[in-house]
This record gives sequence, structure tokens and C-alpha cells, in this order.
Amino acid sequence: MSEDVTTETDTYRDLLDPTSLALRHQLGILGVVMLGLLPLGVDRLMVLKLTGALYFAVFAMSWDAVSGYTGQISFGHGLFFTVGGYSSALLNLRLGVDPALAVVVGTVLAAVAGVVVGVPALRLEGPYLSLVTLVAPLILLQIFVVFSDTFGGELGLSSPEALLTFERFETVITANYYLAFGLFVFVLLLLLAVTRSDAGAVFTAIREDEEAVAAAGLNPAKFKIFAFVLSAAVGGLGGAMFVHTPSVGSPQPSQLLVLTVSIEVIIASVLGGMGTIVGPAVGGLFYYMLRDYISGVKWTVPVLNAPVSDLDLFLFSLITLALLFFLPGGIVRWVIRNGQRALHRSGRRGDRVAPDGGTEPLEGTLGAYREAFEHLTDPRRRSDDRQPTTNGPRRADETRTEETDDEH
Repeated sequence: MSEDVTTETDTYRDLLDPTSLALRHQLGILGVVMLGLLPLGVDRLMVLKLTGALYFAVFAMSWDAVSGYTGQISFGHGLFFTVGGYSSALLNLRLGVDPALAVVVGTVLAAVAGVVVGVPALRLEGPYLSLVTLVAPLILLQIFVVFSDTFGGELGLSSPEALLTFERFETVITANYYLAFGLFVFVLLLLLAVTRSDAGAVFTAIREDEEAVAAAGLNPAKFKIFAFVLSAAVGGLGGAMFVHTPSVGSPQPSQLLVLTVSIEVIIASVLGGMGTIVGPAVGGLFYYMLRDYISGVKWTVPVLNAPVSDLDLFLFSLITLALLFFLPGGIVRWVIRNGQRALHRSGRRGDRVAPDGGTEPLEGTLGAYREAFEHLTDPRRRSDDRQPTTNGPRRADETRTEETDDEH
């Protein structure tokens, strides 16, 4: 992504001095500071909603770490949110484990789930991988229903102990907001550090051309598994802390596991700007608060004779489609691009960026999926693929093995 490839030589002094940073970075820091000051200027109910929005933004960032950077779309990312949340809640409710320790264990188990699902699934590519990630949470939901005595079935479990407890409920609300805010900032910095490192560059290269990465002597599967486990651990951490937040989250399939949750996190990430980490953070906050606002509007639509609150999902879907149509690169990219144009027109130099010739993450990912579907629907291409291999979808390791054999 060209916007992320700056030619500036960042030094530690630059990083500690906000005035030396690019304008968009200064605005980002200002936005985080304003987010930290919000509880001082809004009522308690709004603070609760913002707390839920922060956890949803953490979840969106975790999805972006694997799907936005490597281009491997996960349609069932709620699985890791659920493993973290349910593991932590069960340890606290059934075994009396302290909530803080239960959160740590839940995070580890979510990372293990990332390995269990990711290692076999990453032998496949594109829509095949997406299908596996889509089926996994559906299987888990059926397990919850069958073993309802343990997992509470479709109604879920009762709320576990809170991570922070105080005598005054107002203090509990504010403290839990800042706990969620601390997690949001931590995950944002962590994923920015990883995705701006050499590992992040490999993630992006895998999304652009996985075979080129393999040709360079790197193992794409190793980096994809790393991204998958990191993403699962972050999602599990968010889910575990979410269920220990009173009046905001609870260990129920409707909040963690249902397919809608996994789809919503994809929409939020694409809206904000897939493949940027910052975009899904912004998109997660925007999506959660806009959806909540629309669901509370009581005005009646004249032609349909129905209140807006009853049509919230329909109206929100229309707004989402419009935003995706006019802002295909996401909100963050649109703001950066137009901000640079405005600076250029005003005679000021914008942030220097180096063209890399790459494509937008969404465009590149959709192109890869389109090519995979063409393989599925074109009999001649399927026939060509089957000739050197056995029946079934071609895998990346099979392709590379054939190329290596050809070279020998």
C-alpha cells in the first residue's frame, strides 16, 4: 500500500516528538487523546456504548491483521472471540478462577484455537480457506447447543465476575471504559508495530503475490500461521475482557459467535480501510456507534409507515453499500488522500509517499478470489490443474513443488 510506505527516516527522537510527525499521525494521536477524554463530557449510558465500541474495534483490528494484510479472508473470526470469552467465563463461573487469570488463559486458548484451525486451513487458499473458517464457528455453535448444560446453549452463560469492581456503579462504568481504552491503545500499537515491521512487509507481499514470496526463499505458510495465531490471540483477549465488562458484554452466542458478528467485523474493517489496522479501528468505532444510533431513531418513514428503529439493519445496509461504492478504499484512505490533495493545493507539502505499484487491499483480495472462482467455473482451467495432481483443489505447496520439479 503506497500510503504506508514513507520515505522518512524515523528516529527515536522523531517518535517521541509529536511535532516532527506527519500531519496524519498528529491527527491520529489527537483522535486517541480525544477518545480518552470522552467520558468527561458524555453521560454514563454513552460511556457504556463507547466501551462496547472499543471492544468491537479491537475485534476488527484482530481480523485485519490476518485478512487485511495476507488477503486470506476469514468469515468465521467470531470463533476466536468466542473461545476467549467462553473460556474465561467458564473458568471463573465453574472453577472460581480469578477474572484476570481467566482472561490470560482464555487468550492462550484462543491462540491455540488459531493454530488448530489455521494450520490445516492455511494449506488451502482463497475461497477454500474462507469456507473452512466459515464452517468452524457453526460447528462450535452446535457443540454449545448439544452440551447446553456446560455452555448454556443458545442463551449462553450468566455474566462472570467483573475485572474491576467499585462501590459506586458510575465509577465501575468509567473504570471499565478506561480498561477497554487501554486495551484498544495496546492492540493498536502492537499491531501497528508488527505490520510495519519486516513481517508486515511479508504479509503484504503474500497478499500481492504469494508465489513471488516463495520464489524469494521465504515460507508463506509460516508467516500466514503467525498472522493467524496473532490475530486469534488478540481476538481472544478482546472477547475475554468483553465478557467481564458488566452491562456491556456477556458470554452469549448472540454477542460472540453468531455469523452476524463475523460478518459485521468484516464490514467494519472494509469501511474503515482494510489492510491498515488504523482503518478497522476507526471503522469498528464508526460501525458500532452508527448502528446503535440508527436503532434508537423513533421517526416513522412515511412511505413504509414503520419507525426507523425497526428498519435499522435495512437502512444501515444501504448506508454501508453507499459508503463502499463511493469509498472503496475505506474512510481512512479517503481522508488521507483528500487531505494530501488539500495540502498540495494550499502550497504545503503533504506526507511524502513512495509509489509501490501495488493495489488496494480490497481490490487485490477480490481479484484473487475472482480468479479462484474462475478456476471453479471454467472446465478447461480445472482440467489443466488436475493433470499433474490428484483430484481436488490445487494448493499453494503443490504449485510450488511442481515449479521446483520443473526447474530441476
